Amino acid sequence: MTAYFHEEFETMPRAALEALQLKRLQNTVTRVYEKVPFYRESLSKAGIRPEQIRSLDDLRRLPFTVKQDMRDAYPYNLFAAPMDDIVRIHASSGTTGKPTVVGYTRKDIDIWADLMARTFVATGVHKGDIIHNAYGYGLFTGGLGAHYGAERLGASVIPISGGNTARQLLIMQDFGSTVLTCTPSYSLYMAEEAREAGIDFRDLKLRVGIFGAEPWSEDMRRDIEAKLNLHALDIYGLSEIMGPGVAIECIEAKNGLHIWEDHFLAEIIDPESGEVLPDGATGELVITTITKEGIPLLRYRTRDITSLNRETCVCGRTHARLARMSGRSDDMLIIRGVNVFPSQIESILMRIEGVEPHYLLVVDRHDNLDTLEVQVEVNETLFSDEVKVLQALALRIEKEIKDFLGVTSKVRLVEPKTIARSEGKAKRVIDNRRK
Repeated sequence: MTAYFHEEFETMPRAALEALQLKRLQNTVTRVYEKVPFYRESLSKAGIRPEQIRSLDDLRRLPFTVKQDMRDAYPYNLFAAPMDDIVRIHASSGTTGKPTVVGYTRKDIDIWADLMARTFVATGVHKGDIIHNAYGYGLFTGGLGAHYGAERLGASVIPISGGNTARQLLIMQDFGSTVLTCTPSYSLYMAEEAREAGIDFRDLKLRVGIFGAEPWSEDMRRDIEAKLNLHALDIYGLSEIMGPGVAIECIEAKNGLHIWEDHFLAEIIDPESGEVLPDGATGELVITTITKEGIPLLRYRTRDITSLNRETCVCGRTHARLARMSGRSDDMLIIRGVNVFPSQIESILMRIEGVEPHYLLVVDRHDNLDTLEVQVEVNETLFSDEVKVLQALALRIEKEIKDFLGVTSKVRLVEPKTIARSEGKAKRVIDNRRK
């Protein structure tokens, strides 16, 4: 029997859900129009007043919000609540510009904790679990978001954060961790370190892994599940919208991430034209928050590439499902006119026996032509094999990339542990054309 945290809302009939969404959208548009000069100006330029939002179809009339708008408003100029009401501040790393800063009221924090508890329950996590939380704490929203959700659920949480993998493995063994939360790439690094330390995940109590913060493929899911002996589920969130817990796969289906539509409105648009696409079409995810107080956002362009499915899931939840993120529109590589996402190459690599789940794409330009080098680790047995065997494997991978993606690449097979590991988001691309 399916377990729910908020059954009334998670299984709400579509008509009732849409009525709730419209009421909350109207309140949000009124709030930002009255309290945020940026939105008053952008809505006025678009010729829209709050009272003109009469149906959910009117959502597409609202202007987009983009990350640069948040940077331009640094630090607090998009806040819709006075600083006296802001109880928490998070921010992005700011590696590509000024950080994007988000603020939370007490109500925002309570909703976030509720939605993360709802998220955990959807993955089969319950009050009796011990959650090994290896997401980073601090200005990054991952660690604290998962932490508060675990506590709201009533589960035990180990706030270990990232790093010191040997200690992480020891604590998993000694503390009896049953749930692991971290990035998918870090979970595979844990598996690698455990193997070297003689630790067998089949001897641990882990049964569920909740992995996010970076795109990952179905092939990587199978690899993680085999190596860590658990159910691997995809979680989605971003600090601009809330943090982790915006959407989650359910353990019953593992087929799309339920986005909590009583708090977030989702659209899929053409990244180039901005036109709204029909359900099932692949494009850029746009999210409107409809319960946020601190920093509500209208039609925020996430840059994440996915599609929407509004059919009721086998788990009974009526909320729309997002397809697994295939990448980001701003991470898309254009190589000699061909659009390539790192996750597409990952899917090809993960299907090839002997190849490890650690790779790096190096893009360059020589004589005015784009080049793509794919560096990928192979296991120790294969790397110690004859040169002609390695050459044949490299040629095979090059052919599969060409056949599936239509792009020419140079594959370089490297020995194990050559490619740098990450305890957070894995770095998959070096694009020297941007230097």
